[in-house]
Amino acid sequence: MQDDSLHKLIPMTDFVIEYYANEGYADLQTLNLMNNYAVFLKRPLLLSMFVPVDAQGNILKEPKNYASWKTLEHNQAPAIAEPDTTAFREYRIYQEAERRCFFYGFTIAYNGYSVVRITASYDESIELSFNKSDMLSQTFKDVESLLYFDRIYLNSAAIKQLGLSDHEQ
Repeated sequence: MQDDSLHKLIPMTDFVIEYYANEGYADLQTLNLMNNYAVFLKRPLLLSMFVPVDAQGNILKEPKNYASWKTLEHNQAPAIAEPDTTAFREYRIYQEAERRCFFYGFTIAYNGYSVVRITASYDESIELSFNKSDMLSQTFKDVESLLYFDRIYLNSAAIKQLGLSDHEQ
């Protein structure tokens, strides 16, 4: 289910304590990392953090055979030049939107007129609802409020943005 590029979302205090337990000192890079994590925890929850959406915030439907297409090595890197076909564009648009998501394992459970409900594929009791008008969570204010749940995982996009790729959380 999970790979090494995933990290469990943890409270800021745990993040600081665990980091200092491993590093034992604070330099400018460490303080920057802690600031990045604190700012991330205060970001408002948007649907695009969980599932692929287009530039207008519309939920993208996963292209046919996308899972198979994505496993091919030459499709894993960002495209430099490729045939200009509708199918390739559809795959690449979805792939780029997927890379912008911060949280692992969420799927659409309900896509209604005014509300979108998503659940974690690894724990269906983790359920979030978003207003379609502003794409904000109906019940959770910010990333930090997700700590209500026992298991929420950051994916590689979040890890990279936070600068955690060279650090253990």
